[in-house]
Amino acid sequence: MTRTMARLSRRDGLKLGVAMAATGAAAATLGTDANAQSQSPGMPFRVASTTIPIVGTTDVFPVRRIYCIGRNYAAHSREMGSDPTREPPFFFQKPTDAIQFVAPGTVGDHPYPSLTKNYHYEVELVAALKAGGKDIPIERALDFVYGYALGLDMTRRDLQRLLADEKKPWEIGKSFDRSAPIGPIHPVAMVGHFRSENISLQVNGVTKQSATLAHMIWSVAEQISKLSSANELFPGDIIYSGTPENVGPVVRGDLILCKIERLPDLSIRIS
Repeated sequence: MTRTMARLSRRDGLKLGVAMAATGAAAATLGTDANAQSQSPGMPFRVASTTIPIVGTTDVFPVRRIYCIGRNYAAHSREMGSDPTREPPFFFQKPTDAIQFVAPGTVGDHPYPSLTKNYHYEVELVAALKAGGKDIPIERALDFVYGYALGLDMTRRDLQRLLADEKKPWEIGKSFDRSAPIGPIHPVAMVGHFRSENISLQVNGVTKQSATLAHMIWSVAEQISKLSSANELFPGDIIYSGTPENVGPVVRGDLILCKIERLPDLSIRIS
């Protein structure tokens, strides 16, 4: 072998070694990525999901978001200092852990919350969605409803009013632990839709709120349509559809009884 051929052989060998090393490194990297992709990400802790039992089945309804419409009955709007003929609908949210499920035929133990001395009840029809979307037409909106429930939007009224007067968000007056008591979901296939049924609330046997769902300024279909123009709606969203007039305070020991025609009663005791 000549010196020139020997130099070429050594040089080619070095090139081959570098190429093999690079190939091995790439293969190792691909193997690592493949292993990583095959493993699901871990979590440092688990967060419990919020569900509501569904009547007539062992299934439960998974709650994604809780939307509430404000001042959706004309008389209630006036008692809260607004003009129902000029005010467009507005919405706020509660966290999913505000849900307090109360089974029919039972009385839920409802703790009086902290930071308030003026704790109010608001009885409401709740619509639970099975589908979602953006800019949902009113004429199609009820097709998105899975079912209905009877609910309470409990409110720390003094905090709500104080923060509103100071031009600050009044979320803390509405969005707190157990501020959304609710009964089971009744599928539309079982009960149909609700439009003009009686709705009422008693405290210690005395009627405080009484109206019909026909007194709503914005119907359930209109609420879904209006809300979907602001936020994309999804399955699992629920909408508290507003309360009639004569909201008022409760204290420890008071028994609240809520009624909507064609739904089982909802009852809680303030503790």
